[in-house]
Amino acid sequence: MTDALAIAADVRAGRRTAEAVTARTLDAIARLNPHLNAFTQVLADQALSDARRLDAALVAGAAAGPLAGVPFGVKSLFDVAGLVTLAGSVIRRDAAPATADAPLVGRLREAGAILVGLLNMDEFAYGFVTENAHYGPTHNPHDLTCIAGGSSGGSAAAVAAGLIPLSLGSDTNGSVRVPAGLCGVFGLKPTLGRLDRQGVFPFVDSLDHAGLFARSVTDLAVAYDLMVDDRPGSLAADLDAKAARVLRVGVLGGWFVLGAFPEVLESLERAAKALDATPGVELAGAAAARSAAFCLTAYESARLHDRDIASRPGDYDPAVRDRLLAGARLPDDVARAARAFRPVFRDAVRRVFERFDVLLAPATPCPAPGIGQATMRLDGEPVSVRRNLGAYTQPISFIGLPVVTVPIGRPGFMPVGVQVIAPAWREDLAFAAARRLEVLGVAAAHRPAVFA
Repeated sequence: MTDALAIAADVRAGRRTAEAVTARTLDAIARLNPHLNAFTQVLADQALSDARRLDAALVAGAAAGPLAGVPFGVKSLFDVAGLVTLAGSVIRRDAAPATADAPLVGRLREAGAILVGLLNMDEFAYGFVTENAHYGPTHNPHDLTCIAGGSSGGSAAAVAAGLIPLSLGSDTNGSVRVPAGLCGVFGLKPTLGRLDRQGVFPFVDSLDHAGLFARSVTDLAVAYDLMVDDRPGSLAADLDAKAARVLRVGVLGGWFVLGAFPEVLESLERAAKALDATPGVELAGAAAARSAAFCLTAYESARLHDRDIASRPGDYDPAVRDRLLAGARLPDDVARAARAFRPVFRDAVRRVFERFDVLLAPATPCPAPGIGQATMRLDGEPVSVRRNLGAYTQPISFIGLPVVTVPIGRPGFMPVGVQVIAPAWREDLAFAAARRLEVLGVAAAHRPAVFA
């Protein structure tokens, strides 16, 4: 699978038809998804019909959209017209089908992209591993015995394996950044509220972000431009010129490297050296921000599901059910204290950004653990995989900062990702630094050897 812009250029020029691209994509999904379990629902008939309709329109002289003929998939918590939005669950199977596409899905389709299927996730987005009790685990394309990360694991794995060049996901505590890092693709978590969440099944209202995955920074920027409507100009335009600007870059230390595996620190150092970054930058209160994010996640998600978890607990994934039941026991004072800390931490981080344009941090403490692996060792101590893969992402989404996760080029080795973090509403700075790393050859989405 080539990148999105190359496909669109071929379709616009008549070198390929959207139907041929779609048919090839569906064939690859049929052959490879049984090994990956990235897609939980393939929309073959609809996709081919949409592709034929696009081809006919182009032949008739219609203008081609910027993503003409580009296949994409969406995490199964995005509304797709006519389908039930399952959000990785079985308890919602009897819910009414969506009456319209989520706006973000609709914007990609309006740009000519072809929706080919829905992607696996942790149930109701509550997890970092995409080991779904109902639909099975998603396998990491770089090593099928390892997790893809979560909760947008299917979205990351499908792009990493080359099945599709673009996918939509969501990020509450790290659910785009963790799988992007573990699967070795580019991922975007924009500023909280930047992308429309209408038609996206909620998890934690105060922390939920919509996001996306791609195999290049340019593809990521083009898709982002199509979906955002509150920022003048194009982020993708002259991206290389933007990447050439001199940025003040800092590398987060302290909490953000605590327990990190050697290959994670080496990858962070490569990115830092390429961007001439200042090491050892501290974010005071990062550990407390992570704890506050945990509290808000448990508190808000439990109240969203309080009726169903009380009447139908057996229909939930046990790992999710137990967290929801625990969250239901949290008193209101805990949530109030967590929310009260948000402006305190936001102000502390704002002061750091007076000295830097972007900050770097690992996406995860380690490369992908094995499927079913319950614990890993951080600083020599066994800790829960599910609870700690988001250790470095949770403080950042707690205050809604934009992040582009870049895969550090390590062909032949398991992927490692680095977060490029910018001040709120300054996605342009994160994209510029990410593109700079890509131009220098430090960041790259390598094709997994398993699927080469």
